[in-house]
Formats: sequence, structure tokens, C-alpha cells
Amino acid sequence: MRKLFLKILWFYQKFLTLLGFGSCRYYPSCSEYARLHFVNNSLSSAFYHSFTRILRCNQLFEGGIEYPLLDKLTLKPTKLEVASIKYWLVPNQKNRHYIIKNFLYKG
Repeated sequence: MRKLFLKILWFYQKFLTLLGFGSCRYYPSCSEYARLHFVNNSLSSAFYHSFTRILRCNQLFEGGIEYPLLDKLTLKPTKLEVASIKYWLVPNQKNRHYIIKNFLYKG
């Protein structure tokens, strides 16, 4: 099920975002936000957060930078080189972490 949604998001990011380029009011874009949630959180949490994010992506809200929150910290690093780290995890309150993509990742 998770793989199906990730493939749909990949198709949307690859082909359909060209139609509305630059229309997202947030960083990372709503589709990237949803993809990060589907990869790292439960399906119910990913649906809920993606849906509320899409509802807020309009002219009534300011937008800005909003990284997804990781529900449970289950990632254990094996190598500590900058190029081997896929995500940076920034602690938030209540034992949750922001997920920030590392653009130097080579994996």
C-alpha cells in the first residue's frame, strides 16, 4: 500500500508538477512533504498530515518553511559521514523530530 502511494507521488512530482510550477506556498513542497511522511511515518499519520497540509496551501495562509515531523525515532546511523546521512533529524518538543533532507546524500 505504501509503495503504491509513493509511486503515485513520484508520478505527480515527475510529470504533473510542471503544470503548476511554483504554486506551492510551503517549503518543502506539499508533494515532497507527503512523500517524506509516507516514507517515515505510519500511513494514517501520513494521510492526515498530507491532507491538512494540502488544505493549508492556499491564499488564506501565509505558507513558509514547514518540515514534516517524525512520529518515532527508529533511525540508527551506521556511518557518520555527511554524504552517508539521508536525513537530518532536528529535535522538537514531545520527543518528535523534524525531518530535513540532506542534499549531499549519495546512497
